[in-house]
Amino acid sequence: MTRYLKELLLVLYLLKSADDSLERLNALGIGFAVVLFGAMFVLLVGALWLSAYIRQALVRHLFALVMFVSAVFFDVYTRVTADYLTYSSFVSLVYSGGFIQEAAYQYRTVIVSAVASGLLLLFGIALKPRRRLAVPGYALVAAPLLGVMLLSAVLFVRAGEGARGLPIMYTPLAYLNLFAYESLHNTVGPREPVSLARVSAPASHDIVLIIDESVSGNYLDINTGFGVHSNLKEPHPGLDIFNYGYAASVANCSADTNVTLRYGGTRTDYMRINSTLPSIWQYAKKAGLRTVYIDAQRTGGNLQNLMTDLERKDIDEFVQFDQTHVRDRDMAAAQKLIDLLNDGQPTLVVINKVGAHFPVHDKYPDAFMAYRPTLPRGQFAEVADTGKRDGFNGQPDDWLLYRNAYKNTLLWNVGEFFARVFAKADLSNATLIYTSDHGQDLHERGNPGLNTHCGGDPVEEEGLVPLVVIQGSGLHTLDWQSALAGNKDRSSHYNLFPTLLQLMGYDLAAIEPIYGKPLSQPTDDDFTFNYRFNARLGAKPAWRHIDLKTIVTPDQAPSAIAAGIP
Repeated sequence: MTRYLKELLLVLYLLKSADDSLERLNALGIGFAVVLFGAMFVLLVGALWLSAYIRQALVRHLFALVMFVSAVFFDVYTRVTADYLTYSSFVSLVYSGGFIQEAAYQYRTVIVSAVASGLLLLFGIALKPRRRLAVPGYALVAAPLLGVMLLSAVLFVRAGEGARGLPIMYTPLAYLNLFAYESLHNTVGPREPVSLARVSAPASHDIVLIIDESVSGNYLDINTGFGVHSNLKEPHPGLDIFNYGYAASVANCSADTNVTLRYGGTRTDYMRINSTLPSIWQYAKKAGLRTVYIDAQRTGGNLQNLMTDLERKDIDEFVQFDQTHVRDRDMAAAQKLIDLLNDGQPTLVVINKVGAHFPVHDKYPDAFMAYRPTLPRGQFAEVADTGKRDGFNGQPDDWLLYRNAYKNTLLWNVGEFFARVFAKADLSNATLIYTSDHGQDLHERGNPGLNTHCGGDPVEEEGLVPLVVIQGSGLHTLDWQSALAGNKDRSSHYNLFPTLLQLMGYDLAAIEPIYGKPLSQPTDDDFTFNYRFNARLGAKPAWRHIDLKTIVTPDQAPSAIAAGIP
């Protein structure tokens, strides 16, 4: 048996993913495509097999390690998201690489399981071969390299598609090749200065964009009868609140939405605009506003959501809460916002809240546990986002607990956030726009999986966000009321950048041709969100239309009725 141990380990590893290959064959049906897929599969398996017979131990071990890491990376992603690792998803992960240490800690159980499974591949290649193949040594070394290059070429021609069902250890390596190629060859030009004309004196009021995290529009009381109390539904003295209802997000992933909100990309031109046109900070400074960015999600000066050091230079005050518990960071953001609104200095403030990103077990205090039963507490007190899935298997009972914890989180990070701002801030000279980066799939439809957003085949709720404008009653900026009826439940994130520019005094006639319509105009929006934002190599963005007639809204939990909502 030991004589054939290498071969046995490799066969066992390949058999683990046989179901994926059979599923791909079934999807392809009978035809020439099956022949091509079969030929590619045989070539890649053959190349893998040859790599196990490389005679130089150091070279063989290096190939074993690279293949092992690549396969584990793919396996971990699949286990965590219950989804296939597409090239677009791979690019998003690369952009989020600064948080890999935190993610590795939180998903350590999944990683250990994937590593244990990957050991079959590692030792299958690395163990010393007990026979020699009648193949030149250089051919053995070249085989896996050619395998990666062959798959890279196929993916290049097919705009990143075509790896499903093939041996998984090749896929991340081929994606890495494509990403390196794009990074070296795709240049869109330098960042342009502000050139839009302004039609008013320097801005004299505060402008605030509040970007919540993972707050789905169908879970707040402003949009549905049994939604969570947000403090945005009832009137407040001295304030006008304009609820634009449901809105469509830019995308169902945070980075894609946030970078577009800061740079103003449109549905038809977001890559160029986000890469070359001025940021919201540049426009604000040109309009005479101080600029403040409040990031409640990260600490230690770490940047996120594709923000660069160059962009940060245009931010006068960069705020994070290094010494604040995750649960309390949105309250710290509320207090910072109160201080800024009370200081009398016209300022553009952009806030990234902690919101309700998973894990939601510990993102609210016990006093806000209005919805029960809920997820077990105490495991994720200092985890801002992502989180291991121990004890959460995605079954209907699990999702019932999750949804209750999610509602409790909204009660705290939305309802209490605004309660504090309304109670203490001087909003008489301020305009606040509130939304979220994306919605959530809380599996109300009974669909399988563990992910709540960033899915490659998303439900409509992943792109459904709230949209509210709050303004001091005596402040006269845009005519919110005239367009409200026509734009309610019909607008999107793409209307926000031009709205901010108009609030800063830029000429509407100059804004619209570049950035589209603001909320003060009939928006005529497509009401879609982009779930292939990183459309690469000639691939087209993928848009999901939101049909409000099919949106799932939460029922009121009996325990919440009994407990009462603060």
